Amino acid sequence: MGEREERLPPRQRVVRTFPVMLSNGVPVVDIAQWRLRLFGLVEREVALTFEQVRALPVVRRVCDFHCVTGWSRLGDEWEGVWVREVLALARPKPEARFVMAHSCDGYMTNLDLQVVLDDGMLVWAVNGEPLSPEHGYPLRLLVPSRYGWKSAKWLCGLELMAEDRPGYWEQRGYHMRGDVWAEERYSVPFARRR
Repeated sequence: MGEREERLPPRQRVVRTFPVMLSNGVPVVDIAQWRLRLFGLVEREVALTFEQVRALPVVRRVCDFHCVTGWSRLGDEWEGVWVREVLALARPKPEARFVMAHSCDGYMTNLDLQVVLDDGMLVWAVNGEPLSPEHGYPLRLLVPSRYGWKSAKWLCGLELMAEDRPGYWEQRGYHMRGDVWAEERYSVPFARRR
């Protein structure tokens, strides 16, 4: 088996384009008014401007991206900051175990806090180009070990929680965790037929 096949999770296929997946259309984001809120189970709530996020230590990371619909992109270079660096500013409380990512358009998705701390980035560029509005400008969450719906676009908030609760797609039958290697696509049988 070649390196390409070893990197491809079960039932995924490689695509050359970067498909656009939308649940509510593309919101218009006013960068002057935009803030990234860190709230919930934190020692102090924080609201960061785009410039403040970009002033944190920059990371460039080559990784793969997998969509629950079956396509995968291999080897894209993402630029941003580690989520753990950003969350450290708010000092998560010990009882925080989950994160709800909030988007500017009202979209939400849930994740285990430890997964976000270990694997999550907040990104503003891919392959040397700023994110387009369709791909999440100005900032998106990137969690490569989870299917793409967990990498919320147009990110404007990270809410830390003690108990897990479903986000947009999870309420519609998608899996609560979304691990690509465990094929955690759906949590209910009827969702597989859609």
